[in-house]
Amino acid sequence: MMGNENHSDRAHAVFSPSGFARWGGVYPDYNGCTASINMEADIPDTDSPYAKEGTLAHEICEAKVRHYIDPDGYSKRKLNARLKKLKGEAEYAQEMDKHTDAYLEYIKAQALVYDKTPYIAVEQRYSIPLGDAESFGTSDCVIIGDDTLQIVDFKYGRGVKVDAEHNPQLMLYALGACKQYDMFYQFSKVKLCIFQPRLDHISEWEVSTVDLIGNFAQIARAKVTEALNNPQFKPSETSCRFCKAKAICRARAQKNLELAGFVTAKPDTIGLEEIEGLIKQGSDVAKWLEDLKAYALKLTLSGTEVPGLKAVEGRGSRVWTDMDEAFKRLNAKGYEDGVLYERKPLTLAQVEKIVGKKDFGELVGDLVEKKAGKPTLVPISDKREAINNIPSATEAFGTTKEDE
Repeated sequence: MMGNENHSDRAHAVFSPSGFARWGGVYPDYNGCTASINMEADIPDTDSPYAKEGTLAHEICEAKVRHYIDPDGYSKRKLNARLKKLKGEAEYAQEMDKHTDAYLEYIKAQALVYDKTPYIAVEQRYSIPLGDAESFGTSDCVIIGDDTLQIVDFKYGRGVKVDAEHNPQLMLYALGACKQYDMFYQFSKVKLCIFQPRLDHISEWEVSTVDLIGNFAQIARAKVTEALNNPQFKPSETSCRFCKAKAICRARAQKNLELAGFVTAKPDTIGLEEIEGLIKQGSDVAKWLEDLKAYALKLTLSGTEVPGLKAVEGRGSRVWTDMDEAFKRLNAKGYEDGVLYERKPLTLAQVEKIVGKKDFGELVGDLVEKKAGKPTLVPISDKREAINNIPSATEAFGTTKEDE
């Protein structure tokens, strides 16, 4: 089954699956900001370079998987023509081939698990029942085999690892797929999969259809009802992170102004039990200030006067207009290339990328040592093992010649 190959032309639902963390919340409390639905209504979408890059990578994935599941209908010739066009886009980078090939191999591996050839749908739009409102979303890939409905989502970003466990976006896709296919297939469980190749990250999680259709669907419907009838402002790191109104939302401003004054309401010394909360609150305040400054700068650059503020040119830098000609003149005056050029080796990561991970490991893997990173504070929910060895922590914070 095929979808619209031009991803940028697709409409977005008001109650979008990708925005559920904002308006619905995340597991376990699902305490999302339902007022954000109305707040975002009149604010246009803006595509960042990263979003455009991700869209292009998704389109390449789609073409390759289409050819795999329907080589007659989506021939090799058609695939090559499509890839040639996509590789002509400004956002294309050669590494996309490697990462999208890896995604295709993952899809193949998932399909081969089943005893019989599974049903596979690529970039299919699903209507999602949410009680008082109807949502929709386009899933990268759906695989149905035996008693399992599988949702596979390709993430090209390399900023934050995304997990499949209790992932509301994928759970909403699954609700839509369950609605569309339950007359033709009988499945008792749903498998959610995140494939994030640039972080070498794969996350998989299974949930029963009873829990999905019963528990999660009920929560999602309740959030929609709240948004339509009694929307609530609930600013938080999760709900504000990707909200288009985050810079102008008064509820978020009020919350952060209150947080910014929290230190005056406490005794002279901070108790151990307060540290985690204060760090989190301070981080939220800092993020809000950066969002507000970015919004004000955008206004001033567009010609809107913001009382008390103005945009000025920051510290610039000098660049050659013709470096070859400049060095040629310097050579003529006796300045040799040895003085003008600096010879330095590529980084370990750059060498591995050129050689390839397999050959790199075989040829020089024994000459690589992984040093421990410097200690950093994270929430207790972080899956990394805690450091509690004081000498090791002290050693990690110490300086070396390389740091100087």
